[in-house]
Amino acid sequence: MKVAFQMDPITNVDPEADSTFRLAEEAQLRGYSLFYYEPDKLTLEDGRAIASGHFFEITGQENKNVKLGPVEIVELRDFDVVWLRQDPPFDMHYITTTFILDVLKSKTLVVNNPFWVRNLPEKLFVLNFPELIPPTTIARSIDVLKSFKEKHGDIILKPLYGNGGSGVMRLNLDDQNLVSIFEMFTGFSREPLVAQKFLPEVNKGDKRIILVDGYPVGAINRVPVPGEIRSNMHVGGTATKTGLTQRDLEICKTIGPALREKGQIFVGIDVIGEFLTEINVTSPTGLQELERFDGVNAAASIWDSIDQKLEAFVIK
Repeated sequence: MKVAFQMDPITNVDPEADSTFRLAEEAQLRGYSLFYYEPDKLTLEDGRAIASGHFFEITGQENKNVKLGPVEIVELRDFDVVWLRQDPPFDMHYITTTFILDVLKSKTLVVNNPFWVRNLPEKLFVLNFPELIPPTTIARSIDVLKSFKEKHGDIILKPLYGNGGSGVMRLNLDDQNLVSIFEMFTGFSREPLVAQKFLPEVNKGDKRIILVDGYPVGAINRVPVPGEIRSNMHVGGTATKTGLTQRDLEICKTIGPALREKGQIFVGIDVIGEFLTEINVTSPTGLQELERFDGVNAAASIWDSIDQKLEAFVIK
């Protein structure tokens, strides 16, 4: 099998934490041929998706984890699987790559399905499940945001297309900075803002649940550092061992069919207390932490699912 990874510079990833690296490692163990290219090296020409990159091997060496071959220009339709794995921001650059990868849909399996990655932004997709999420509004109107804060008091404000915890702010009952924050955000961006009722349970952690083809395979808990409300590991949050509660399973059972229908094979959802807060389809993480804590090889489960889908894909 030939597999291509569209991702950020592979030589910069942490081999002990990066989920894309773990997916590539598992693929190599299965004897798959691996190719890597960066989003800037993706081209659409005469209806063909073309990429400039490197075939590579995982070496396992401490100082050189990846061995890159020479630069090659390839047609992605010649690959069995293409992974869409660059990190957000979810901007027009990101979105354009999903349009280009769409041309492969009759030839190559793209994971996750780029059409639905484009149309399922994490902070918008959850709104399809109002019974699972905390009170939330998405607005660019200061009057709407003021009304939401008056109703709920202690709230979280964050950019709609932000990632990694960037720009997330808590405005508690006595905070008088809503208008200033609104002016700051809208001064440099045309995007709406997300306002959400603050969940104090976040102090105990923000649970990341890994789903493979819509089914939960395990979870890790991300605990914020003292004095922080953000539990993202990008901003210092610590991953700890946890399990799945009955409520977690109910959430997964509710959203699972939509994920399967839309070709979202590898998904990470965020749960705080009893509430679903995000459905991450762009470039979810947590595979290596889950494997260390629980011995769950989610990367293997993902490739098993892909193998099954490829069989159906070929038959189709």
